[in-house]
Amino acid sequence: MSKTECIAMLLAGGRGSRLGVLTSKIAKPAVSFGAKYRIIDFVLSNCANSGIDTVGVLTQYRPYLLHSYVGNGSAWDLDNINGGGISILPPYETQTSSAWYAGTADAITQNIGFIEQNDPDYVLILSGDQLYRMDYQKMLDVHKKHNADLTIAVMPVAWEEASRFGIMTQDEDGKILNFSEKPEKPESNLASMGIYIFNTKLLVETLKADAIDQTSEHDFGKNIIPKLLADGKQLYTYQFNGFWRDVGTISSYHETSMDLLGSHPALDLFTPDFPILSNSSTRPPAYVGSNAHIDDCFVGNGAQVLGTIRHSIVSTDTFIGERAVIEDSVLLPGCTVKAGAHIVRAILGEHSVVEEDVALGSIDMTRDTAVIGDDVVVGKGEE
Repeated sequence: MSKTECIAMLLAGGRGSRLGVLTSKIAKPAVSFGAKYRIIDFVLSNCANSGIDTVGVLTQYRPYLLHSYVGNGSAWDLDNINGGGISILPPYETQTSSAWYAGTADAITQNIGFIEQNDPDYVLILSGDQLYRMDYQKMLDVHKKHNADLTIAVMPVAWEEASRFGIMTQDEDGKILNFSEKPEKPESNLASMGIYIFNTKLLVETLKADAIDQTSEHDFGKNIIPKLLADGKQLYTYQFNGFWRDVGTISSYHETSMDLLGSHPALDLFTPDFPILSNSSTRPPAYVGSNAHIDDCFVGNGAQVLGTIRHSIVSTDTFIGERAVIEDSVLLPGCTVKAGAHIVRAILGEHSVVEEDVALGSIDMTRDTAVIGDDVVVGKGEE
């Protein structure tokens, strides 16, 4: 039996249905982001940079790409051969449960064996579909300082957005006084980020009791946290003040992608002391043609740019033909935009094709973001 102080359980089975065609074939954590990354890269990099080297990745919806991408964790230096490392934990059928995870808490419950095998003092529970940088060691230090049973990472959100989150009130020391999951009339705007540190013994005991409660929805926000608070357990907050996004919609995905650009980006991918790592395949350098023009863009390896791109994300292995113009757009890996096409404020899925001279997106600046799914060909008359 191995022993480590803290392990991470990473919930990466999300369908991400509000992202529409971007998640029709893959899970939300596997969606491409930032020219060379996938969304899950951010939380895995956080683990690596925080010294959390034992990570269980809980998958469910369309997991094949995610499994192959994460692999043994070597891209994030999480392939510790002396114990720890990454373990893929898909749902499985037993005599007492169906194969699918019934909720966030049930997903952890079905993998209690993994927790007990590693015998940690603490369990860090994470979501695989959020974009942020966080040193989890600092959160663990706060948890220990308070001698807490559970610590929840929180941050203030806009009041008009508060009803979408788990909302809490706290005292001056950060002790949680009240918690409400997605309240209609929030008492505060202090929102749960869905990042938790539990004392292991309490977590296991609470999950086992929840598993046999037929009235429970087996969810941390709806059931586990309110139960612990009602039982008088020591629940504290860890306040986070950095960049954090849950890109749950097309508009938020596009907006967050644009946040990478500019001389002072909201999400800076060039911070050397806390790098975001990736398992992107080795590709040749990007090629920029003699008549090409690039202004305020990310361009991934293997891209070939013969046209014009402005304020856009152009991912690995894309092709931009002569006279093509791309503006305020996100092109996912393997896209082809042929000669003379004009694309404004659009998202093109992986390996999609835009034929010659097609106009696509908000050319007149009056339309919402246009989205093309993976492997789709857009020809004349279809824009």
